[in-house]
Amino acid sequence: MSFPRSDYDPRRVCLNPFPEFNIGKHRRTIGIYLAGALFALANWTFLDAAILSAHAHPPYDEPQIPPPVHVAFVDWVPGICSLLGMLIINIIDKDRIKGDDGYGDPGAVWRARLFLFIGFAFMAGGLAGSVSLLVLKYIMHDYPEQYTYYGYANVSQNVALMLSAVVLWIAQSVHEEYDYQLSL
Repeated sequence: MSFPRSDYDPRRVCLNPFPEFNIGKHRRTIGIYLAGALFALANWTFLDAAILSAHAHPPYDEPQIPPPVHVAFVDWVPGICSLLGMLIINIIDKDRIKGDDGYGDPGAVWRARLFLFIGFAFMAGGLAGSVSLLVLKYIMHDYPEQYTYYGYANVSQNVALMLSAVVLWIAQSVHEEYDYQLSL
């Protein structure tokens, strides 16, 4: 028979607590700017592919053949799902997920964790959709490299959006040097 650990809390969902990183005095600000840079890079990469697709020309040696593939609405759906997931994840109050007392509704923790799961499900669905789109639309048809870039840009957009959400989550979970934790 084993005894529970001394720091065991039956309200916790995960065994390990939220990570606490120490990267200096301005760690929260650095994390927020890094998340914003990843977000901008993600959307810029996909918009670059969409603009290239809109202005794609036929091969120079065969001018009568149109480009074989373009970025369509189907290519936008995985990015929209990842963006919705990122918004859902970062709107949630972190204290409710931790299970801190002080909220009148006992189901608030459960609902916050449900919304967190839904947000991560949206992001995972966006990533899975972009990978399947890359394979089914761009790689299986054996298009030239200039056209498979559209699929790679879609996957990189979703990966960068996921990384941005994780970095922003961690940055928002870190307390500033001048934050006061008042409790009675």
